[in-house]
Amino acid sequence: MRKKIGAKLGFASIMALSLVTAACSSQNAENGVPEDGKPMPVSIMSMYFTPEPPGEDNVIIQEIEKRTNTDLNITWVSPNSYGDKVNVTLASGEIPDLMLVDDPFSAQVRTMVKQGAFWDLTPYLQDYPNLSGFPKESWINTKQADGKNYGIPRVRPVEGGPFLFLRKDWLDNLGMEIPETTDEFYEVLKAFTKNDPDGNGKDDTIGFTGLVNQSNMGSYGAIVSAFTQNTGDWKDVDGKLVNVNLLPEMRAALEWLSKAYAEGLISEDLAVLKESQTKDQLNAGRAGAAVNTVEAAWEPMEANLKSNPDADFLPLVSMNGWTNKDGGFFGMFVIPKTVSEEKMKKLLELMDYGASEEGGTLASYGLEGVHYTEENGIKMATDKAKTDIVGSQALGQIFMNYDKYMRAYRGGMPLEIFERNKKIIDERAEISVPDRAIGLYSETNISVGPELAKNIQDMKTKIILGKLSLSDWDQFVEKLKNDSDLQKITDELNQAYADRKAEQ
Repeated sequence: MRKKIGAKLGFASIMALSLVTAACSSQNAENGVPEDGKPMPVSIMSMYFTPEPPGEDNVIIQEIEKRTNTDLNITWVSPNSYGDKVNVTLASGEIPDLMLVDDPFSAQVRTMVKQGAFWDLTPYLQDYPNLSGFPKESWINTKQADGKNYGIPRVRPVEGGPFLFLRKDWLDNLGMEIPETTDEFYEVLKAFTKNDPDGNGKDDTIGFTGLVNQSNMGSYGAIVSAFTQNTGDWKDVDGKLVNVNLLPEMRAALEWLSKAYAEGLISEDLAVLKESQTKDQLNAGRAGAAVNTVEAAWEPMEANLKSNPDADFLPLVSMNGWTNKDGGFFGMFVIPKTVSEEKMKKLLELMDYGASEEGGTLASYGLEGVHYTEENGIKMATDKAKTDIVGSQALGQIFMNYDKYMRAYRGGMPLEIFERNKKIIDERAEISVPDRAIGLYSETNISVGPELAKNIQDMKTKIILGKLSLSDWDQFVEKLKNDSDLQKITDELNQAYADRKAEQ
């Protein structure tokens, strides 16, 4: 299998070199910026989380085009297939002017960066005040191996990221308290599944809905991290990074999850479930808990309020005294070297506008008086906002003005929920733990890391589904401890970790 991965990387390298060659000829021929004042054509690829993507005639796209003198050609891709689309597009060499790569540190992206396929934006960013005003974590954590920035972070707050939320109204119906430990959370999920929490007299609810990915725990990562007390796969133990899969806490987490699966408390089809399907379960009032950002809990709450005025989806502050601190980004927008330097600067200018208060508001909320009204500092979405597909879940995925409480509010949310969310974010900030290894470079991890991660996740999934036992996991961990590739990755990451700490 590793030979196959090597072949893929080799192909990516060839494509990267072809991009650099194409860039030279492109820049010699045409800079891509109209000289007659006509709108500059801009191709973009990004994802959307709305039921449908904005069309070419979208009123906000047209307004952004007018204000920036651009002609935007946006390829919208569902989050369910975005990773695959990125891989195919990068390999094809037909890369848009601005392309969201959901994983800035994938083997393919790393290799293409090394081969010079993307613009190094580091020396230019100081000229764009809104972009350079992003949190320092956003830029530090998206640096590549050479310490340079080859993309514009899709900026996100460091607090309020994906974590557990649950049906507070179901807790109240059952006379239960908000869980603070994984043991208490287990009992809540059990009651949500078996004790008719919605009171409809039917056995039609499930405790937790979520999915696992091919290379990580996906929705269940928050539960696992509550056991490991760590964000990510690498934990700082006495100043050194240790892979969490080798720790006994990981075994305890798998034992918890396998038991929950056996009792039917979590998604039966977690290995094949799509993100859209988990949303459907929540919106239909069938699931009592899930994982998402603080403000995203409003989406299923709003859906359920239509039929149940007491519906309340509450984001939790912590579990076992732990919560995660995010890296300040969710992917990054790269600019290929096929784009001329002059156009690259214009693209940075466009993204800087999108990061301004005016641009960010326009993208996420639309036109005041048409798509939203403002009262007490809260922007309330109108029905027109939905029909025009205006919101942070669409164009707000491309253009976003940074706000500490970005993950506290979503269009249409009442003031009391917004204030509650801000309080939750502030409480999380006091205890949140960052991913210590985010963005750290390991040459070995590029070549064999993806296969290793898939093998580890495959083992975890089989344990949870009951296809293998915890004894099998114990044997697997012993082999993992002696795996030469993992040992080399550990050494390389620790060297990069030491270098990073020395720079700070």
